[in-house]
Amino acid sequence: MAVLEAAGPAGVAGEAPQPPDLASAHRLIAELVEAAAAATARERTLCAQIADDQRTIERLQQQLHWLRRQVFGRRSEKGIPVEQQALPFPSAAGAVDAQASDEDAAGAAIPVPAHTRRRRGRQPLPAALPREVIEVLPAEADQHCATCQQAKTRIGEDRTEELDYVPASFVIREYVRPRLACRRCERGVVQAPLPARPIEKGRPGPGLLAHVVTSKYGDHLPLYRLERIFPRHGIAISRSTLAEWCGAVADLLEPVATQIAAEVLAAPWIQCDDTTVEVQARGRSPGSSRGHMWVYRGADGSAFYDFTWQRTSEGPLRLLAHYTGYLQADAAPAFDDVYRQRPITEVGCWAHARRRFKEALRTAPQEASQALVWIGELYGLERHARKHQLDAAQRGQLRQAEAQPRLEYLHRYLCNLGDTVLPKSPLGDALGYARRQWNALCRYTEDGRLEIDNNGAENALRPLCLGRKNWLFLGSEAAAHRTAVLLTLVQTCKAHQVDPFTYLRDVIERVSTHPMRRIAELSPRRWRDLRA
Repeated sequence: MAVLEAAGPAGVAGEAPQPPDLASAHRLIAELVEAAAAATARERTLCAQIADDQRTIERLQQQLHWLRRQVFGRRSEKGIPVEQQALPFPSAAGAVDAQASDEDAAGAAIPVPAHTRRRRGRQPLPAALPREVIEVLPAEADQHCATCQQAKTRIGEDRTEELDYVPASFVIREYVRPRLACRRCERGVVQAPLPARPIEKGRPGPGLLAHVVTSKYGDHLPLYRLERIFPRHGIAISRSTLAEWCGAVADLLEPVATQIAAEVLAAPWIQCDDTTVEVQARGRSPGSSRGHMWVYRGADGSAFYDFTWQRTSEGPLRLLAHYTGYLQADAAPAFDDVYRQRPITEVGCWAHARRRFKEALRTAPQEASQALVWIGELYGLERHARKHQLDAAQRGQLRQAEAQPRLEYLHRYLCNLGDTVLPKSPLGDALGYARRQWNALCRYTEDGRLEIDNNGAENALRPLCLGRKNWLFLGSEAAAHRTAVLLTLVQTCKAHQVDPFTYLRDVIERVSTHPMRRIAELSPRRWRDLRA
């Protein structure tokens, strides 16, 4: 009480009211403690909210940076960031090149192609093109000697080549089938049968059908543009008719596409990827519905396409039901059931892993750059293998000797780095992807036939993405499946350096009478080999 009285009278401005007794003082102290605890809890809540808001701001800033780079910046992954150039790491490719030089000096049999200087200037014109020779003679008066008036003799000539263009033209092929009969007996009328045609009772020939299909699925030209181009040549064909022709060709050549799929599924490893495509479907939601076009690419570059509505494991499980081998794809959940239910070995994609570390450069430049340097070392080994034209066995030995130690070091670095990185940050996302997929990412070192990334499948989808910007959508689910057939034919031709128009014109003309047991001869690879 003495202490309370020494504090001064109650009611003084700026001071708390004094309790009249000890019980009141205890209650006041309890209230102050409770208020302090509430303030501390509020402070912790606010600090947690501030930290959460800060992480949200950083994530949104990262998304904004990514969107701005996608719209205005450079999207290529070939460029080396400045941060990578400043790191003091040795070059694996340089070390391997130095080792290869030592082996070459010691007599090791590593084939090194001779360096050929690229020829500059004009390239020679192809000798196979039609050639029109025009002889330009001097004037009549200059062909005789001005002194003796004798005719001059040719002592040489100069030749100048000019490359010109003759526009494509339509031609009408008319089949005349005379009917023969005996006038005396007035019986026995005979007439030759009409040759097999691509479309029964249809007017287009194999060349016109091949041109329409190649223009749309090889040159990404939508049908409405062909509808506007054809009147320049004096012919009018509606886009609906052109669409019907494309569907007829797809139905006609579907057995060939099935043969290409069988050849791909017989390969020791397959690359797979998918992309979205808009499809007009009446039975689904109003407007265009989004489907997925899958590509399966074999070891020789052949590829076949498949359409599904959902990005689930249904499509891969159906097509890979009897496949046993390596499947290289991204870490999409659609492939989890495939690896779980089928005897298929998963192979990861280092391009996807590298892409995530590149996205983390802005928020964690030092950590992400260090990981990118070591991933670049792995790609340097692959460039060395291509440069020296190593076969599968030699490439496997190179990966075991040079890539495997670097992978072990990179794995230790990523594991140590993962303890100090926020899981939802861009760097945390990159670390999580690499650590979850680590066994699949390292599997390419087990077999020299495998590739380090899935870029082959992504490149096989690129023509579809380019065409999608022009023709925007597919008219129906049936059109989507027919598009998959025609893409299989055209893109496999390109993979084997076969002119799609020449191939399609020949196959469309012969497929109706070709024996089914020899359908393999009509695949682009076998067709090229047989013609050679």
